[in-house]
Amino acid sequence: MNRSLVVEKIREHKKQPNLRYALKVKVEAFTDRLFNMLFDIDTPVEQNLDALEREFDTLVDLACWEVERPCKKVWENYIVKLPTVLESLNLDAEAIVDCDPASLSIEEVYMAYPGFYAIAIYRLAHELYEIGFPLVPRLMTEYAHRQTGVDINPGAKIGKSFFIDHATGVVIGETAIIKDNVKIYQGVTLGALYVKKSLQKTKRHPTIENNVTIYANATILGGNTVIGENSVIGGNAWLTGSVPPNSTVFHTPEIKIKTMPNA
Repeated sequence: MNRSLVVEKIREHKKQPNLRYALKVKVEAFTDRLFNMLFDIDTPVEQNLDALEREFDTLVDLACWEVERPCKKVWENYIVKLPTVLESLNLDAEAIVDCDPASLSIEEVYMAYPGFYAIAIYRLAHELYEIGFPLVPRLMTEYAHRQTGVDINPGAKIGKSFFIDHATGVVIGETAIIKDNVKIYQGVTLGALYVKKSLQKTKRHPTIENNVTIYANATILGGNTVIGENSVIGGNAWLTGSVPPNSTVFHTPEIKIKTMPNA
């Protein structure tokens, strides 16, 4: 096969006319600027808000393929939500400081905690998702996923003072609902019990009520699964059904230790 035929065949199989990877790169730059504007004392708000608007216009040009949809109004609707998002994120950071004995300062949480970063990008992306501009928020949370190991779908609904400790390996599905003062550890999955395209418009992921703690590598599945308030889910637990309020759930593996004589 000669070169021109190779080129022809590749062009023949490039079938997605709207697939531009420049969008992904620009979303990541937009996300970095947005995060820094909200938290970094040396990143001025007014000038960067103007820059973010220009960057967002570019994202709209790349990602808004339905010409009838008023994508240009998305930014105006979005920026009015930023003060409330920042207020929620400050509560998340305070929850981490209050819960984690290893935290030395609030500044450390903002700069060094991957769980906080993942929550921050989720909250910023979720507001765009709610407005109805889904691809950009999905790229934002995937950017955070790549950096932190935390995969939060922007469609999830998460309440106040949320804490992800250690972060890596956490998965929170699109229709999960997490209420206030919830704490989860590394490796936790809030997932779907069944994976079928026909379930796209249904609630597939669990509901976590107020003041629940979920320890490392626990898996909680199903849209009808509700973890009652004030409950503790132990590490490595596997749940596909609801748990009443004020419960403690344990996974008890059998562990045996053999010691060699005279060792």
